[in-house]
Amino acid sequence: MTDLSVLEMLAVILAGAGAGLINTVVGSGTLITFPVLLAVGYPPVTANVSNNIGLVPGSVSGVIGYRRELAGKWKRVARLAIASTTGGLVGAILLLALPASAFKAIVPAFIVIALVLIIFQPKIGPWLAKRRPPDAHAGPALLAGVFVAGIYGGYFGAAQGIMLLALLGLSLPDDLQTVNAFKNVLAGLVNFVAAIVFIFAAHIAWLAALLIAVGAVVGAQIGARYGRRLSPTALRVIIVIVGITAIVRLLAT
Repeated sequence: MTDLSVLEMLAVILAGAGAGLINTVVGSGTLITFPVLLAVGYPPVTANVSNNIGLVPGSVSGVIGYRRELAGKWKRVARLAIASTTGGLVGAILLLALPASAFKAIVPAFIVIALVLIIFQPKIGPWLAKRRPPDAHAGPALLAGVFVAGIYGGYFGAAQGIMLLALLGLSLPDDLQTVNAFKNVLAGLVNFVAAIVFIFAAHIAWLAALLIAVGAVVGAQIGARYGRRLSPTALRVIIVIVGITAIVRLLAT
């Protein structure tokens, strides 16, 4: 296990808080925590699985924060949850089955896709709103999309929230805050299922996971309460910076 200094532990906690906040409001918090874990010395796959486990409590905290938007909608969430959890299980198994070299080769491309989605998110929302049919519902196409997003989330996960917001926004007639609440549940379930697989089958840096969990729980509550007041542009700038840092770090190792 990598020994962390006090400053490094503080950095991981703060990264966890930032990830918890961003995951609750939009998604892509992994682009905050993953580069930090790389920077303090953890190997890429260890950093990824430890980050996943650490963010699970933050996901639960975020769902609790959005419980009002979920009232009376749990049956709809349950149907989507089956697709998400199945996809998350597949993604986690792929992460462990493929060699570490594959992760290092694939993830930079995932991060680039995530950053592109984040940068163009302001245009995605209005575009989806104009094209969403009035009778949109959780049909086979949405279930398939949620399943694929779950695979991605179980394997790496950065911008899984953005993908889910796009899929749900196109397919469901609910308002943005309700769609965001659905997203928090589904992404949290993917993280949870993947975490179970990792606990039994992967090397985990438990100190890093614990530090991220502490920060993520606090950050998620802040995100649920105050996230709507934050500047989306500022969040995107921060995420893009740390995402580019992660790409550079992966390519350099």
